[in-house]
Amino acid sequence: MGIYDFTVKDAKGNDVSLKDYEGKVLLIVNTATGCGFTPQYAGLQELYKKYQAEGLEILDFPCNQFGNQAPGTEEEIVTFCTGRFGVTFKQFAKIEVNGANEAPLYTYLKSQKKGIGGSNIKWNFTKFLVDRKGNVVARFSPTTTPEQIDAKAKELL
Repeated sequence: MGIYDFTVKDAKGNDVSLKDYEGKVLLIVNTATGCGFTPQYAGLQELYKKYQAEGLEILDFPCNQFGNQAPGTEEEIVTFCTGRFGVTFKQFAKIEVNGANEAPLYTYLKSQKKGIGGSNIKWNFTKFLVDRKGNVVARFSPTTTPEQIDAKAKELL
């Protein structure tokens, strides 16, 4: 099983096959609108603007598992992100990233790149970088900013 075998729900509840992203560099992020790291949305949008034409896609998966920091509906989250940060990258339905109800995509991502102290996601804004062939090449902690990921993303493009 590889990354392109997964189907996820977008923010409107539609099925999206990750096969649609084959040949692209992906930055997959679990996010929250009420988190101390929420300002990273601005950096993610800048990274997206900078490299989208070269094949970068950012996949945003809101997650309410950490401190109830993404309490809104998908529509409210999209409205917040587009209004406050000008987000134009793809936003998906809320998911869980750890535990019995974790999204299969995150089970896969965590199996490919473990974090410090194990595979569980520690907090919102954990980031996974996937190359054009679908290989998970890096995992970044929430404290790693989009600006710090720029060079690694560019290298894969």
